[in-house]
Amino acid sequence: MTAAGEHVVDVLVIGSGGGGMTAALAAQARGLDTLLIEKSEFFGGSTALSGGGIWVPGAPAQRREGYCPDPDGVLDYLRTITDGLVSEARLRQYVDSAPRMMEFLEQSSDWFEFVWKPGYADYYPELPGGSALGSTINVPAMDLRKLGDEEQHLLAPLALAPRGIWLGPKDLRLFYQVRQSWRGKAVLVKLLWRMLRARVFGDRMAAIGQSLSARLRLAMKQHGIPLWLGTSMTELITDESGAVTGALVERDGAPQRISARCGVILATGGFDHDLAWRREHQPVLEHDWSFGNPLATGDGIRAGMRAGADTDLLDEAWWFPALCWPDGRLQFMLNERMMPSQFIVNGAGDRFVNEAAPYMDFAHAMIDGQRSGIEHIPCWLITDQRSLHRYVVAGHLPIPKIPGAPVPTGRRVPQSWLESGVVKSGASFNELATAIGVPATRLRATAERFNQLAKAGHDDDFNRGDSVYDNYYGDPTLPNPNLHPLGKPPYYAFRIILGDLGTSGGLRTDEFARALRADDTVIGGLYVVGNASAAVMGRSYAGAGATIGPAMTFGYVAAQHIADTHQSSPTQAATHLPGGNP
Repeated sequence: MTAAGEHVVDVLVIGSGGGGMTAALAAQARGLDTLLIEKSEFFGGSTALSGGGIWVPGAPAQRREGYCPDPDGVLDYLRTITDGLVSEARLRQYVDSAPRMMEFLEQSSDWFEFVWKPGYADYYPELPGGSALGSTINVPAMDLRKLGDEEQHLLAPLALAPRGIWLGPKDLRLFYQVRQSWRGKAVLVKLLWRMLRARVFGDRMAAIGQSLSARLRLAMKQHGIPLWLGTSMTELITDESGAVTGALVERDGAPQRISARCGVILATGGFDHDLAWRREHQPVLEHDWSFGNPLATGDGIRAGMRAGADTDLLDEAWWFPALCWPDGRLQFMLNERMMPSQFIVNGAGDRFVNEAAPYMDFAHAMIDGQRSGIEHIPCWLITDQRSLHRYVVAGHLPIPKIPGAPVPTGRRVPQSWLESGVVKSGASFNELATAIGVPATRLRATAERFNQLAKAGHDDDFNRGDSVYDNYYGDPTLPNPNLHPLGKPPYYAFRIILGDLGTSGGLRTDEFARALRADDTVIGGLYVVGNASAAVMGRSYAGAGATIGPAMTFGYVAAQHIADTHQSSPTQAATHLPGGNP
């Protein structure tokens, strides 16, 4: 018998992002009665807001294309980029289990379609074990109408694209080459066709993180796994030994006790939007500039700490340089940093980093520079009129003016940009320097030096363009896709702030995702995955999808460990659910 207001399950999963939903599927597949709860009225978490890539070297989607990265090489790669911050056992677990996780999902439901398109390199492809072909796995776009009534509960980005506008990862790269190639122009035509089709047929197509989250939810429904939305965890329940045995929650305004016979998996995300807590550990932050789930405020991390769990890397985040418009809307700065005719300066008017570097490295340079006493937050991307006419800059399309277009077009910088203060202009470098508050002599000297290097075709100062990763969103028509001199004025400066995709520090875990105390002892019954845990990537980022990949993998690992621990009879432990037709 259970007490009034008590619900009993084998496994309680808290948080409905990619890690939580994968954990629920894996636990249910092993015969464990599983419940997933989510404090929001929307499922998907930061996964639904993301690019949807999953970094999994050796995934089945790669093997189907004849590409099989050496696991020992991948392990060497992770050892190098994590620089001793992450245990060998956790790294090995990730390398071994990530492909098995994806194989499990593919076998568990026909909703899962994973594809690999070679060419989006790992972020350090020149390192031993790094891959120039990349290991980012994606899902195809899907029509969200397949969710039925669940569609209204899928967490959607704050800035929604016009109906019918969606781009897959490869589409995006070609789209940025709209002026450089016919394939880029074809993507533009494809977008116009998608808009027309959506208006005529009512398509509600979604790609990247929206598609991944929808597929995970549909697979959960297919296998009858309950999801309680609007259910916030207020406290973890522990027994006299300190083991976690369930959680106290609030549902429909009423308290409820959920007992978990076998384990609790925290997949609650980071503390992205608790600015006070972030500033305690990340004092360079002055504003909430996170792209993460709006309800990611660290609830799970705090509850785990109260249960005795230790923390690590609370000073870190998945940093991402961005623009912040006056209305608070954030916009990624990715392809712009790989454009040829631009350089980025700090408050002294000097370059300080390879502009095309992986976003974590770029942001770490901003943070280190800020700590030196020279303003690096914000910094300024300097470019010219030619770039505006040739490249996609801050969403501005380099095509003739189209009245009523959903994005800026035309040959001029939008007047609203200049009025916002986010973009400054100048008829000379002296004038631009005055506008952004940097020494004119230094900005002029930086521009002259950059143009000299660009003409020679090699960045002797920061080696921009040497990495295959740098080249990805560069201009393929140039000898060095990332270098070209700035030409005639007017010149423009874009104000770059320190954004992030979410925090990456949290509760310390072992290779089975079990929460650890400060003395390295395990807290029984408590597992932590995703951004609620201290990242297996340490302070680095292996490649696109290196947040979602570990979240899903360790969700799978946690479920397997719970099942292996609590199911002694081999007949109870079915490895996979049978596949089913959607």
